[in-house]
Amino acid sequence: MSEKPKNTEKPKNTEKAEQQRLSVFKTYKLYVGGKFPRSESGRVYEVTDSKGEWLANAPLSSRKDARDAVVAARKAFGGWSGATAYNRGQVLYRVAEMLEGRRDQFVREVADSEGLSKSKAAAIVDAAIDRWVWYAGWTDKIAQVVGGGNPVAGPYFNLSTPEPTGVVTVLAPQESSFLGLVSVIAPVIATGNTVIVIASEKSPLPALSLGEVLATSDVPGGVVNVLSGRTAEIATPLAAHQDVNAIDLAGADDVLAKELEVAAADNLKRVVRPQAVDYFAAPGIERLTAFLETKTVWHPTGALGASGSSY
Repeated sequence: MSEKPKNTEKPKNTEKAEQQRLSVFKTYKLYVGGKFPRSESGRVYEVTDSKGEWLANAPLSSRKDARDAVVAARKAFGGWSGATAYNRGQVLYRVAEMLEGRRDQFVREVADSEGLSKSKAAAIVDAAIDRWVWYAGWTDKIAQVVGGGNPVAGPYFNLSTPEPTGVVTVLAPQESSFLGLVSVIAPVIATGNTVIVIASEKSPLPALSLGEVLATSDVPGGVVNVLSGRTAEIATPLAAHQDVNAIDLAGADDVLAKELEVAAADNLKRVVRPQAVDYFAAPGIERLTAFLETKTVWHPTGALGASGSSY
């Protein structure tokens, strides 16, 4: 008895369902203390591309979100600064690995955010990943470059070693939403600081997606905290916050930068002023050393005489 031919046609109701399927839009969230909260205020704002087309809604951070980020960063500082430099390098390299795995997503977001072709966006993402690897390699080398033994006239050892400043607020560059972002975050955490990042107001999506990468890259919660929203609204309370030790004004205009410098002077924060930067150029170590303190230790060696040393 011959078998009946199988019916390979799809049911009509299945074809209809496929035609009517709706897109699943991504909900972007903040990244604070290793978690992904919505803004405390519940507010969002529309993010558009270079042509004004809607891309997504991003959280509109409040002052409360900023304070929460400082608490998280301070809590994480002891463990992160106390980790070995080699271990921090391993963690940063893991971030680069995860970025490489999500390269296509970041290419798409950078292209949409900055109005670039896919090829130009890909070049930016590749440069950002390479930049992250570059800073990962500096974690256990910076101490040899900026520290060392000092010659003194007396029976002492005199040793200088770099130490992280503490909690750092970074205003991410407004126009370079990913390469510039990586260039200001990586050096801060490479040297043992913790950071609160205010993403580009116009193009926050790559920064918010970076938070998702950090959450799965062995970076302890609170080491990096990512806020999105109105730059001036978030930066003002952070510049005046007594538990923030330094601020990088890379993403501030001249007027806002001056206001934040005045606010930062209240507790003598370190301030890195905004300047024109070619983020494709070799970065140097200026941002690594900008948020380091130097600790000098004197240790007696005993009296030195003609007959030799005595201890």
